[in-house]
Amino acid sequence: NFLRTEGRQGLVRSKTICYIIRNNYKYRLNGRQTGAVRRYRDIISLRQTGCRSGCIRPDRESYRQIAGESKGGALLFSTITAGTVCGINSYLVQVEVDISKGLPCFQMVGLLSSEVREARERVRVALKNAGISLPPVCINVNLSPADVRKEGTMFDLPVAVGILMSLGHLKREAAVGTVLLGELGLNGEIKPVRGVLPIVARARESGFRRCILPSDNAREGAVVEGVEIIGVSDIKETVAYLQGGEEARIEPTQIDVMALWEKEGPAGQPDFAQINGQEAVKRAAEVAAAGFHHLLMIGPPGSGKTMMARRIPSILPPLSLQESLEVSTIYSVSGLLQRAQEILITRRPFLNPHHTITGQALAGGGRVPVPGMISLAHRGILFLDELPEFKRETLDILRQPLEDKVVQIARSSGVYTFPADFMLVGAMNPCPCGYYPDMGRCRCAPYEVKRYLGRISGPVLDRIDICVEAPPLSFQDIAGRPQGETSAQIRERVLLARQIQEARFRGTGLRFNADMGAAEVERYCTLGRDEARYMEQMFGVMHLSARGYHRILKVARTAADLEGSSRIREEHLAEAICYRQVDAKYE
Repeated sequence: NFLRTEGRQGLVRSKTICYIIRNNYKYRLNGRQTGAVRRYRDIISLRQTGCRSGCIRPDRESYRQIAGESKGGALLFSTITAGTVCGINSYLVQVEVDISKGLPCFQMVGLLSSEVREARERVRVALKNAGISLPPVCINVNLSPADVRKEGTMFDLPVAVGILMSLGHLKREAAVGTVLLGELGLNGEIKPVRGVLPIVARARESGFRRCILPSDNAREGAVVEGVEIIGVSDIKETVAYLQGGEEARIEPTQIDVMALWEKEGPAGQPDFAQINGQEAVKRAAEVAAAGFHHLLMIGPPGSGKTMMARRIPSILPPLSLQESLEVSTIYSVSGLLQRAQEILITRRPFLNPHHTITGQALAGGGRVPVPGMISLAHRGILFLDELPEFKRETLDILRQPLEDKVVQIARSSGVYTFPADFMLVGAMNPCPCGYYPDMGRCRCAPYEVKRYLGRISGPVLDRIDICVEAPPLSFQDIAGRPQGETSAQIRERVLLARQIQEARFRGTGLRFNADMGAAEVERYCTLGRDEARYMEQMFGVMHLSARGYHRILKVARTAADLEGSSRIREEHLAEAICYRQVDAKYE
């Protein structure tokens, strides 16, 4: 209104160039353009600033900034390569920055989440606190491909570098063949982000030779060989490195992956020698560890079920390098790799969720799905203590992962697939009081026992290979000195069986006997005439399903491997069948 009023009075004429101030920037204003500017409420009136026609004479540098020129002359269109994760899959993202003349603005497009959009303010303030002022120009940023959802804060650093490159502070060749990731603090600090490991791996596959990462993520990225990893701590250090010069040179981060993978586990790990008695349960745990079979232990309170489960990792075969990278990728995407103070998961995971866990936390999910407990237990153990205390609908979620070894979560943005090749170990009491079928101590009514056991559905039980009973311990077992085998002794037999399986499945993609499907069972679990007759008899007596029949053969194959036998004998079948009969005792 002031401009229109002053214009009528002839103080601001149509050809007069004036300047107004908004957000500490000078704007070039023509008298005929007052209608377009009138909608900005935060304009400081010319009367308040003492401005009249022709009274402002900007210097040459201010005019260049207002006119939309960079230090190098014309403004540039720049492209920086970044990355993002979708599920556990990683994608490279092109951060396209264009700076043009016009009203100052900072726009970002490309199917962005709220935290990605907030990068505008983080980048603006971080550059200001680093001593780099943005001129009053129109900044447009596009994250391509636009049909992939962008999540996380790893785009702050690429956006900032793209802007500086377009303004001429950096040469266009400085970021050629380079992937940049990092979150910016308001003071210019570069903070760690999640998903670095799979993004660097994708960058190597795409032919990039260098990755600039937050210094806290540098060792994680260095796990991927064939890529130069540069760790930076703030935006000033990044700009100085990209500008070149010996003083700003940063040595690439390097680690010995093989030495890291082969390191021994921590001392003081629980040992089987600490458990008195329960030899049958120990044998079942040994068979389960050798073939990666699912295990369920049933017994009264205090019989050592939880102690047994916590010692199974001490006899499992070590992770291979490929398996270690698979598990580390899941933890990197979940943001747990930094929290675990590790850059590579070298030991098989052991997860023990509480029975109040929700189905979403168990299987994974959320608005943007993230891996759940069963994916975090990939290549390791998922221990469910007090199994009937879990909600039945939560346990039924395990049906598909136990069979297919993957979890698929459907959202409007797509279908997310997470790996779930884990070994399920369960422990449970036979009734609410825990002492059934000892009628001298059990206080439960028959319907209570039936309802308690009914919380575990038949299809879930049918997918468990080994079910073993843990009887109450005697006084001699408790008071006597431990005389059982150590974990090291049991692990030697497990590793020998693992070597047999590795030779058997070489070139097939299988690792353990539990991984065999129907075709592989028919090929590797052939029976002699007497053994086939025995299984035919037991099939009718036990009313086995096709799945149950195949699982008995796979467990028998593992028992034979532990003895070094090339063929499955009747005693191996008998042991496997015993592991399927225990649960029927409590039905």
